[in-house]
Amino acid sequence: MLLITGSSGFVGQALTSVLKQQGMDFLSFNRASHANVFSDNSFSAVIHLAARVHVMNESALDPLAEFRQSNVSETLALARCAAVAGVKRFVYVSSIGVNGDASSQPFTEQDHAKPHNPYALSKYEAELALQALAIETGMEVVIVRPPLVYGACAPGNFGTLLKYLAKGIPLPLGAIHNQRSMVYVGNLVDFLILCAQPSRSPLAANATFLISDGQDVSTTYLLKTLAKAQGKSVRLLPVPAVWLRFALKCLNRQSMAQRLLGDLQIDSSKARRLLGWQPPFTVEQGLSDCVSKSNN
Repeated sequence: MLLITGSSGFVGQALTSVLKQQGMDFLSFNRASHANVFSDNSFSAVIHLAARVHVMNESALDPLAEFRQSNVSETLALARCAAVAGVKRFVYVSSIGVNGDASSQPFTEQDHAKPHNPYALSKYEAELALQALAIETGMEVVIVRPPLVYGACAPGNFGTLLKYLAKGIPLPLGAIHNQRSMVYVGNLVDFLILCAQPSRSPLAANATFLISDGQDVSTTYLLKTLAKAQGKSVRLLPVPAVWLRFALKCLNRQSMAQRLLGDLQIDSSKARRLLGWQPPFTVEQGLSDCVSKSNN
């Protein structure tokens, strides 16, 4: 049986849906005592999705302390209980933000960590704590760092772009030639399920993986493909990226400028080479699927 945390979130809902379709036994974790969960059930693996995610309009007086409490302390407490209970493998969903928020060349698992905000730093600290726990207890830990995860009802910038396109709102993003790696939620879920089965993925033990669809796209290409999937005429204004960067800088939106205009590429070949994993969905299939589900 698998223990799934964060099952009410975007990725968690997609994961539990696929597990049900495949007839796999799992339990969604709630806020009950960690020890009680493990004393009452026997689990082969944990997929840990629950986290305090990046907050756009942060209100906490000490954001890093809040992130550390949820993403480091609570993660480690859960993992330690799992190890004591004899769980074989702990799959931790981290973030590509551990590597950084921009890449001059594709990120790899061997790169030095450069977490760029409190959220990413807390994810990295959790990774280090889990790796130390693995050495101490022998429980296998698998770390997965996804980039932007997209799909139907995706939160954040992706969901906002979908809404703008559906309303036919003109966007000044018709001349953006950046390259960004993304991962369709269906591909991420497929990889997490693989990693949660030690018999199918013995080489994943105590490894870190960067996961993507394997096809990087520009912001302009992304919007045109989404509009095509929606069956709508896209209205993209060819405003030069340098103008947009300047305008967003004046509005103190540098992070938005990086997400919309900058490069963030990852090399996800390790998962393919080491585990033989292939994404079951292409970018076009993923975008089409998330649009069709969003319309239902």
